[in-house]
Amino acid sequence: MDSNAHKPPRSGPKRTGRDFVARHGETVFNAAGRLQGDHPHTPLTRAGFAQADEMGRALRAQLGAKPALTLWSSPTGRALQTLAIIAEHLELDWHAARTDARLVEIGTGSWGGAYYADLADAGVTVVDRAHGLLFPAEDGESYPEIVARVSGWLTDTESDHGDRLVIMHGISSRVLRGVMTGTADLPGYGAPAAPGLPQGSVVAIEHGVESLVHRGMGHAPA
Repeated sequence: MDSNAHKPPRSGPKRTGRDFVARHGETVFNAAGRLQGDHPHTPLTRAGFAQADEMGRALRAQLGAKPALTLWSSPTGRALQTLAIIAEHLELDWHAARTDARLVEIGTGSWGGAYYADLADAGVTVVDRAHGLLFPAEDGESYPEIVARVSGWLTDTESDHGDRLVIMHGISSRVLRGVMTGTADLPGYGAPAAPGLPQGSVVAIEHGVESLVHRGMGHAPA
């Protein structure tokens, strides 16, 4: 397992188990160059299913069959599809998974569903290429708002025992990982963001320290 150490969290929930945080596989929106944001269901492509397969194999190699693992997911279709493939590899019951709307992707407001190219043609700057993040839309969700919701989820679930798997999205997972590892806020964002990883990636976080379990084959970082 590759190591990528961070500072322990400055504050927040203390858990005894590991958190395996995964980014869902490629979707039809990703392939078409469209903004997904908190769109409820954008199906996986064949590449996305292949990425989920790779995550499942990597987690099976590390955890074995039927591990004691609590399953969590964003309620979006793409996250649940990814989890279904991983759960099959681990021989776990997908129906036992818990979902929480606080794990969804950044809300992109009126930009949601738009093509990146069309927004660029209209003079709208969407991607912060220096940090691999999406700029928030005027009517979208701010990064401090993402911090608030994922931190709320962490607080409400800190009593979870043992290891757990959390299937999320590119931006929201970076903020969650940043909160969990005590990463400093990015200037201009008012929020932490862990390093970006391609679709189909998995990290493990234990006691505020993150390590890479599997680097995906998808697009990076946003």
